[in-house]
Amino acid sequence: MTNHTTRTYDAVSVGDKLPPLVIPITASLIVGGAIATRDYTPVHHDKAAAQAGGLPDIFMNILTSTALMGRFVTDWAGPDCTLKSSSIKLGAPNLPGFVMTITGEVKAMDAADGSVEVVVEGENDVWGTHMQGTVRVALPREA
Repeated sequence: MTNHTTRTYDAVSVGDKLPPLVIPITASLIVGGAIATRDYTPVHHDKAAAQAGGLPDIFMNILTSTALMGRFVTDWAGPDCTLKSSSIKLGAPNLPGFVMTITGEVKAMDAADGSVEVVVEGENDVWGTHMQGTVRVALPREA
């Protein structure tokens, strides 16, 4: 979902659906995300530790999930948007070999500050809903 033009506030409507983003979940993505967010908890890079905790393999941390959610919306909104806030609720873990599809829909708009709220869901193909939440971005007005 590469987009190099920024959407304007006036070109968006409540109910607009964002194009889905499909993300293969790999061990490299999980470990890289944990390292990038300085989360050295063993369950994010050590299979034996994850298994001792009851899961079959390492699993994605919340900071990586939050970043992917933000990326999904900012890729759609474009490079001149401003990320204002995000909130996330985790569900089923993402493990290597899963595929997560992220979807979203514009749920609210605020003309006072030019912000758009997008409801986002990420579902993996094995255990279902991995994450749900909202991302709010400010968009420029048309000139």
